[in-house]
Amino acid sequence: MGKLTPREIVLMAMFASLAVVAALLFRFLGGMIVPFSLLPFVVLLAGGLLGPKLGAMSMFLYVVMGLLGIPVFEKAPYGGPAYVFSPTFGFLIGFIVAAYVVGLILQGKRDAGAVRLATAMLAGVVVIYAVGLPYLYAILNYYVGKTYNVSAVLMIGFVPFFGFDLIKAATAGLLIRLVSMRIPELRF
Repeated sequence: MGKLTPREIVLMAMFASLAVVAALLFRFLGGMIVPFSLLPFVVLLAGGLLGPKLGAMSMFLYVVMGLLGIPVFEKAPYGGPAYVFSPTFGFLIGFIVAAYVVGLILQGKRDAGAVRLATAMLAGVVVIYAVGLPYLYAILNYYVGKTYNVSAVLMIGFVPFFGFDLIKAATAGLLIRLVSMRIPELRF
């Protein structure tokens, strides 16, 4: 990987900051194992507007900030290395991978059509769940010590959120299209 330009560093930091804001917006609605979040929206935007490398790096930066102890995560303990044992940490890993996948699908396609955008957004949502749900299952069953079957995990981490995530994906896709049309040099 080559050196990052000042412009790339600023864009990466900007999307990491957007992720922090998205997490903090719903921090105090707590009580749920998996909280409602705008982070998937930010993740999809990062991948779509910044491309695979910078999109993933911006989400990686967000996760690293939290693991270093900066209280940027939506659920308690809000940060620190112990957060890897949080049931929702798998979704954070999924955010990094999803931003990369979305960026990869849209890479070099400044004028991506509706089908390519929809495919990228849906792939991003699928990746978030494909990484987050198994992690949720493993932490709840093997670390927390409570027994949750697959259907219970789906009821906790998938069913209440999937419809909203599709709306976030559609909105992100539309925003990516609009921004790409007006600022074509933004995407890498």
